[in-house]
Amino acid sequence: MRKGFTILELMLVIVVAGVATAVFFAQKLQADQIARDGQRKVAINAMYYNLEEVFYAKNKYYPETISEENLPAMDPQLFTDPFGVNVGGGESDYRYEATDCTDAKCKHYTLRAEMEKEAEFIKGSRN
Repeated sequence: MRKGFTILELMLVIVVAGVATAVFFAQKLQADQIARDGQRKVAINAMYYNLEEVFYAKNKYYPETISEENLPAMDPQLFTDPFGVNVGGGESDYRYEATDCTDAKCKHYTLRAEMEKEAEFIKGSRN
């Protein structure tokens, strides 16, 4: 009469569990990257909307920099990328590039977000 498992059976169970764990964590990493890319798109779209529909509609120019002070209608958390760096910060995933500026009043801008799973997400001024 046999009691317990053989070494071969135990090794097989350990290998199967290891492979399943590796696949799970690879899929989780990919899902996390896709979720952070979604956060970046939401933030850039919110900045774009506030620049076009709120700031420009009121002032008829774009700001030289963006922040909570000049885009107060926007959720302040959206100025911070998924890693906690504010737009305009040296290592931020978000960039605001104003062009054709005179006395801090700009005619055009480009918003950019560096993505993990996709190409760079870019929105520019309509005017």
